[in-house]
Amino acid sequence: MTTLPDALDALVAAARAAGLDEAAARAEGEAVAATVSERSRGAFVDWCTQTGRERSAEEHMLAAKRGNRFRAGPTPLMSQLLLEKSAQAADYAGALADVAIAGSRLGEPGPDAVGAATTVTTAQLGGGSAGLTPPASAPGAFDLPERQPVPGLGDQMLDQVRRVGDQVRRQLGALNSAAPTLPTDPDPTTAEPTSTDVPRPADGVQTQAAEPETPPAEEPKPEEPTKTVEELLAELDALIGLANVKGEIHRQAAVLRVEGLRKEAGLDTPTITRHLVFNGNPGTGKTTVARLVAGIYRALGLLSKGQLVEVDRSELVAGYLGQTAAKTAEVVASAEGGVLFIDEAYSLSGDQYGKESIDTLVKEMEDKRDDLVVIVAGYPLPMAIFISENPGLESRFRTTVDFADYTDDELVAIFASMVEGADYDAGDAVEERLREILAETERGPSFGNARFVRNLMEAAIGRHAWRLRDVPAPTLEQLRGLEPDDLVVDPNDQQRAAAEAADGEVVPPEHVEPAEPVDPFTDTPEEES
Repeated sequence: MTTLPDALDALVAAARAAGLDEAAARAEGEAVAATVSERSRGAFVDWCTQTGRERSAEEHMLAAKRGNRFRAGPTPLMSQLLLEKSAQAADYAGALADVAIAGSRLGEPGPDAVGAATTVTTAQLGGGSAGLTPPASAPGAFDLPERQPVPGLGDQMLDQVRRVGDQVRRQLGALNSAAPTLPTDPDPTTAEPTSTDVPRPADGVQTQAAEPETPPAEEPKPEEPTKTVEELLAELDALIGLANVKGEIHRQAAVLRVEGLRKEAGLDTPTITRHLVFNGNPGTGKTTVARLVAGIYRALGLLSKGQLVEVDRSELVAGYLGQTAAKTAEVVASAEGGVLFIDEAYSLSGDQYGKESIDTLVKEMEDKRDDLVVIVAGYPLPMAIFISENPGLESRFRTTVDFADYTDDELVAIFASMVEGADYDAGDAVEERLREILAETERGPSFGNARFVRNLMEAAIGRHAWRLRDVPAPTLEQLRGLEPDDLVVDPNDQQRAAAEAADGEVVPPEHVEPAEPVDPFTDTPEEES
């Protein structure tokens, strides 16, 4: 079977072939593996060992926090390839899927790893943040969502999704039967290579003899066109809900387009700030829209690359004064040519470290004003206070976009889109069960909107795999069909979400006491209170 080091090496090779930054690709892969294995007991030990780190639960936790973003949408490098319609997108997405599979084997694998690996894998399809786009009207058993942006990528990606579920399901079956070893992948020396395999010769082995003496010259591949403004606005309009947001982004696109045309005509134009404030609760689509804004700005000629770099305080602030400025400047440099998205930006207020980061950010925004857009996001009231308290920020962030919470109908539609994107079926009974859960769930500050239903889907996929662990040859209907009993709200997840909302920190599952003893593979507590 493919180990995590091998999967990471293959990911780096795919990045190299696509002309991407290799270190950034490895970091993405390590974060994917961490978030997939986050709930697996002892996974942090394997993750640290296989990534070459000293044993540290905190390192694994922080990487998992970064990787959690990739459950909702493509990684920054994957997003860049999708935006460019790169021919290398399929290979890179497949390599990310292999990393997810390897990550699901870390520690003591369980059903949680199945859902996480599947969600991360399908999220790399792009175009709707793994579920914010409504499902196709009448898809067949293995049809792709119409949002698929890369020809040929979908079939390969859905195959990867099936591999994730199949391989982890086999692991669960092996663990349940106390098998001494897990089933292994086919012998690489005899197995037929797939399009995502990246050959890596063993140390000291010469491969020149296997190649033609005079390899034919490769014709340069025609450069694929990037997405147009119209295509990106159509993707925006296809998102579920967000009527106010769509109107504001359309208005921004129109204003900036006319500004560009006036400049071309030699007319005077007022300086229009492109930086944005996104106000909204968690899971309301802020990152998804930010990714589309990056593409729209690039299509308008305002940005050279159009990538999205998403960070929070921990990725901007260092442990000592003087180091923070360098750390912030490095992050800004990685976002140059695209959009820097700072989640919970108000967390930078209140201490000298955060102030150093803000001061550096303001300077970098001025120095790179022609090829950088910054979007700050978070809860409405703290964001308003954060912007008003700093004159340097207030003069640069003049446009605010408000993201409303989703209605129950919108959350059900988002869930249906996520399920379809993962190549599963959820009938009326499953959706009715979801509505019951939504009706019983308190909509406080910790409620995660689309993130909440994504977590439900991940857990459902894990339970689905557990149900089939002893079925030697499940039917296609069984492989795709979720059941109402698969949808369960884990009190650990609820308390953990509340803790994250309270202080903005990720709380490891083992640090949260459950409300009552719960069997992870049934939908009712072991003891009724």
